[in-house]
Amino acid sequence: MKIRETAWRLFSTEMNSSSLEKKGTEEKSPSYLVTRLGAMVNRVLVAGVLTEKENVGSEDEPMWKARIEDVSGSFFVNVGRFQPEAAAAMADLEVPSFVAVVGKVRTYTTDDQRVFVSVRPERIVTITEETRKRWVLEAAQSMWKRINDMKRALAVQDASAEDLVAKGFSPQEAEGIVLALDTYGFPDSVSYLKSIQGAMRMLLPDRNVDLGLPEDLSDYPDEMDIGDGESSADREDVIMGLLEELDTDGKGAPRDELERRAEAEGISGTELEEISNALMDKGLVYEPNLRYLKRI
Repeated sequence: MKIRETAWRLFSTEMNSSSLEKKGTEEKSPSYLVTRLGAMVNRVLVAGVLTEKENVGSEDEPMWKARIEDVSGSFFVNVGRFQPEAAAAMADLEVPSFVAVVGKVRTYTTDDQRVFVSVRPERIVTITEETRKRWVLEAAQSMWKRINDMKRALAVQDASAEDLVAKGFSPQEAEGIVLALDTYGFPDSVSYLKSIQGAMRMLLPDRNVDLGLPEDLSDYPDEMDIGDGESSADREDVIMGLLEELDTDGKGAPRDELERRAEAEGISGTELEEISNALMDKGLVYEPNLRYLKRI
């Protein structure tokens, strides 16, 4: 009997920063997205706020594209005629609303070799805020484990999958870590730790959760880079300035141009997503559609 793949609880930061697909070698064998932290992902359970949906097909043959926001960024969801149950559910969902999606991870590679990751839903349901918080906690715990597993693996010099299994990793964990290191190199832990920090700040709003303090770094991967000391407020000011400069027609700043200009200012795509989310949380900006970000 075929065993269904585990549905990973995965933040969008980790999923969207990954590009390696490990295809099944046998007929009907599963394919996996290998993340930078070594997760081998076939199915996911994601939860968050449905912020946008659009039928890019027809009324007779709908094809839905949607964005779901978690604490670290956005999941992109595509629902077509081969997912009739999910398509029917998507048609009835209101924006915004708390939703959960179970589905397969899919990658698309453009002509210039950029990889985009999306979820093809098997099922979409509305959830309560409390259920969303439970998902956030599970995703944070899962990511924390992978960060520490990667640190353990890096402590084994030139480790093979067999070496890691001997150290107590499962065969799939060992294979995923080795593939991730061979493909991506050492992971930049900062963006993932920030995702966990964002999760903890949401779950514990009365606590001053700050995982970036120097005294907290003893348990983190050795390759973690704290940066040059520029404050989050400074980076938010940069982005607010770019939003004003790039909004030339009143529609907002085009996301692709904003990302290019932000990179020129030393702000990565992942950091831009985090800053954008923070500015939206503060009520300073909003998304008129999937392609623009606009100041309020």
